[in-house]
Amino acid sequence: MTNATTAVTNPAEQLLFEMSVEGRRCLRLPELDVPKVDVKTALKGAKLRNQPAKLPELSELDVVRHFKNLADKNFSVDKNFYPLGSCTMKYNPKINVTLLSKPGFTKAHPHLPEADIQGHIELMYNLEGYLREISGLPAVTLQPAAGAHGEMTGIMVIQAFFRDKGEGKTRTEVIIPDSAHGTNPATAALAGFKTVTLKSNADGGCDLEALKAMVGPQTAAMMITNPTTLGLIEPNMLQIAEILHAAGAKLYMDGANMNAIQGVVRPGDYGVDVMHFNLHKTYSVPHGSGGPGAGPIAVREDLEPYLPTPRPIKKPDGTFTLEFKRPKTIGKVRSFFGNYGALVMAYIYMSQLGREGVRRNAEYAVLAANYIRAKLRGHYHIQNDKTCAHEVVFTDAKQDAESHLHAIDVAKRLIDYGIHPMTIYFPQANVTGGHGAMMVEPTETESKQTLDFFIDVMKKIAAECKENPDLLKNAPHNMPVVRLDEVRATTQPQLYCPMCMA
Repeated sequence: MTNATTAVTNPAEQLLFEMSVEGRRCLRLPELDVPKVDVKTALKGAKLRNQPAKLPELSELDVVRHFKNLADKNFSVDKNFYPLGSCTMKYNPKINVTLLSKPGFTKAHPHLPEADIQGHIELMYNLEGYLREISGLPAVTLQPAAGAHGEMTGIMVIQAFFRDKGEGKTRTEVIIPDSAHGTNPATAALAGFKTVTLKSNADGGCDLEALKAMVGPQTAAMMITNPTTLGLIEPNMLQIAEILHAAGAKLYMDGANMNAIQGVVRPGDYGVDVMHFNLHKTYSVPHGSGGPGAGPIAVREDLEPYLPTPRPIKKPDGTFTLEFKRPKTIGKVRSFFGNYGALVMAYIYMSQLGREGVRRNAEYAVLAANYIRAKLRGHYHIQNDKTCAHEVVFTDAKQDAESHLHAIDVAKRLIDYGIHPMTIYFPQANVTGGHGAMMVEPTETESKQTLDFFIDVMKKIAAECKENPDLLKNAPHNMPVVRLDEVRATTQPQLYCPMCMA
């Protein structure tokens, strides 16, 4: 007797449309016991489908198992180590979400009268105060909804300043170091400026002589990332600021890497005129899957009149108000007050830390990155093997020379050990000697035991590169989907939706 059963894929691992069986339901309702209503008559004027939507037909258990399986496959910082932490997925204390879930926050409508949202405005006012103190700059707006949005807001403020001075048509250039974040040139170009690239010197910093030759009456600003994408502190910030200010230009600092210097040094003290913060990076707001973020900017006194509205203000009687009438403002850059929930979580986090805690976070983040740098020396090429900031950049130069393996192979192999891959191929090859970058950002929240685990895994992978290169070329080995053609997936996506094809 032959076995009529054929092994098939576990149904719970299939797509919902693949699991669908005609006639299957989560819930069956009793027969209608009231007069039937004609839908077209009841919804007269509404656009109705000619045919029912082709939705999957499933039982409740099908649905539960499908989504539980997806959830179990999801990788999060709550489960394992994320070596790109301060960039995207630093651990977020659960008290943030617990307090944000209180009805006073979740049920507060932005159109409520000011008398009913005094606490909400006070929170924003106090958060601005925290950011003023950390930046060393006197004015802040919480409006921008992300880091790149903060960049755009900052550049628009600079642009408005020069237009007001009658220099809008002559200040047409923005200088950007090649070690800056990629959003910097995009922001400047989007605002209508010509971007000029400043090459790094041999130490990975700004070439001051080259900068002097670039700066002139056409220069509106320089956008610099400090610490840089190489994880290095720019040692000549004061001189850079002096060169720009002597020509009447402004210095913009991308504050995405404030995790390394918060509470240690204030950018305003070394000449920065505008900077943005990434609250969704430095101050623990969850930023998985692209949002929500918050990218406040801080500015000097001469740029303050151009900040967007509204501004939270404390009145002489101790009450709070939102100021809208600002004649030189660039206007609104976000609906209502910005991503308010993100602001609340950053406020909770910073309030818990206090001044010493903010500084301690920076010190621990820098210590963790340098610990990893020292322990992996010799196993991987280090782009700039000197004291780094909150991140250390390795490259695949050694593995490429020995076994023709690259950053992506190391990253994919990490998955087999339960570690999320670090940021790879950024910084770009033009600042890493043509080699693939592996940027490691451990953050201050990880223990020495976790760091040692990561270091041991990286050493083992380095050994595997020599002993069994094919193991890496075919990694990962324990995932539902293994090595993808990532270039093709990006440039030639094939999206299929049975419901849309109906």
